[in-house]
Amino acid sequence: MELRIEQLSFEYASHPLFSQFNLQLGNGITWLRGENGAGKTTLMKLAGGALTPHGGHIWLDDLELQAQPLAYRLQCYYCGGDTPQLPWLTVREVLDMHVSLYAGADAELLNAELAAFHLLPTLDQPVTTLSLGQHKKMQLSLALSLPVRLLLIDEPFNGLDVDAVAYLRQQLAAPERLARQCILLTSHLEPQLPLVQTVQL
Repeated sequence: MELRIEQLSFEYASHPLFSQFNLQLGNGITWLRGENGAGKTTLMKLAGGALTPHGGHIWLDDLELQAQPLAYRLQCYYCGGDTPQLPWLTVREVLDMHVSLYAGADAELLNAELAAFHLLPTLDQPVTTLSLGQHKKMQLSLALSLPVRLLLIDEPFNGLDVDAVAYLRQQLAAPERLARQCILLTSHLEPQLPLVQTVQL
């Protein structure tokens, strides 16, 4: 798998973040570093299709984001800190919605991740009742179980207890995952993971 960003341009209200920015990543884990405001989260959202570039191209293998937006987005998952604006849905309904979008998603694998993060008792709760840590674990359960080629994880360890951090590191470092996925993550702390490379913004 290859993520290729070519000549990327993007700005907020005339504040340029990226100008002619290029990046090429393969399978394995890349640590995206930078000060607050450097554009780490923005770059992840651009790579995941949640924001539209003002110029340039983003490719996942032979899929170009602007030319094939749906096919592209179905090959990636962005795990951020935003709470879904779906207060009427339960945790189970939010999860089911995601599973239905991704062909080949394995409900049993998702349940195994939910069990590992101790989330099974929350499935029938409104998603708005989850704590920050539980919400992060819900997103991480999806991230670890969905059959995507590109995994984008913003501050994966924030809000997690010690056991959950250890479990997440173990899952991300699994050799079979590293061989099939491109994983881009941000972290203010050393991730303590087998990194392919570090990218400084």
